[in-house]
Amino acid sequence: MTLPAAVSEDVATVTPLAPRLRARPARPLRVVALGGGTGLPVVLRGLARHVHPKNGRRPVDLTAVVAMSDDGGSSGRLRRTRGLLPPGDVRNCLVALAAGGGPLAEVLQHRFGGKGSLAGHALGNLVLAALTEMHGDFLQAIRSASRLLDTRGTVLPSTVDPVQLVAELEDGRRVVGERHLVHAGTRVRRVFLHPSRPSPAEGVLEAIASADLVTLGPGSLYSSVLPNLLVDGVTEALQATRARRVLVANLMTEPGETAGMGAAEHVRAVLEHAGPVVDVVLVNSEPVDATRLDRYARTGAEPVRTDLERIRALGVVPVEADLLRTGRRLRHDARKLGKALISVVAGQG
Repeated sequence: MTLPAAVSEDVATVTPLAPRLRARPARPLRVVALGGGTGLPVVLRGLARHVHPKNGRRPVDLTAVVAMSDDGGSSGRLRRTRGLLPPGDVRNCLVALAAGGGPLAEVLQHRFGGKGSLAGHALGNLVLAALTEMHGDFLQAIRSASRLLDTRGTVLPSTVDPVQLVAELEDGRRVVGERHLVHAGTRVRRVFLHPSRPSPAEGVLEAIASADLVTLGPGSLYSSVLPNLLVDGVTEALQATRARRVLVANLMTEPGETAGMGAAEHVRAVLEHAGPVVDVVLVNSEPVDATRLDRYARTGAEPVRTDLERIRALGVVPVEADLLRTGRRLRHDARKLGKALISVVAGQG
């Protein structure tokens, strides 16, 4: 240890103490998760555990980008009756990121029963509607709700322009409106937004540009994942970013919409809509018991085939991991998924 010249000789003869080194905090791992529906909140819950990690691990700076084409259920009613942007998927993401959960997060998920004008509405949707009217701005409403919930990350709509999902089906028909897609009865060839190429919400492109990891899915391929990629500038940002781009493969197909599609076909659909924006596809390696498969088979759903060699042929690296949640329903386990995603970006997958 070298002492400054101004220190006296008497002091200099004392055995010097070991220097008190202050470790520089690691730069957070910047993660952007794109999606919607029920899949995106699972990703967020898994990654939110790493926002304030223990044992000196690298913290995560988390941003969710949410599809804005939902026009069904409570969100659809608020769009049609109040002229609002759909709040439902945003609400689910805010709750997923709420620090410690808690009673406020729980009550925001309450859905009114019975009959009348409130029936079917989630309270959180009404709160976001109220905040939007108070502030005159959907983004500001989300920020206010984030503060109320003390969220461990940022939630952004992909666009604040009102948009509708348009699907071109394999039989040549066109379906307008996301809520009608589930009843189309045949696979989708391509989806569009109307109006086309809406403007990205403030912060979306910047988040993608500075990310270390970008996740796509899991969730409905054509109504939760791809609509985000149809917003103006998003595909270009995804192609230009230095982040590792990971598509989380679905566990099961969706009757009609993705019937018979394996993981490779899901990847191909993303590439056809957005170009080379996938580096890795994360697939579940855990076998599913026959009892649960039979239950889903009755609805026309089947496991998404892994197709490792076909994935590689598309220039995408398949990574297998146990991602399955225990229980009656086939769902991704948030903790396992978050750990797998962190491993992939750290080069361990």
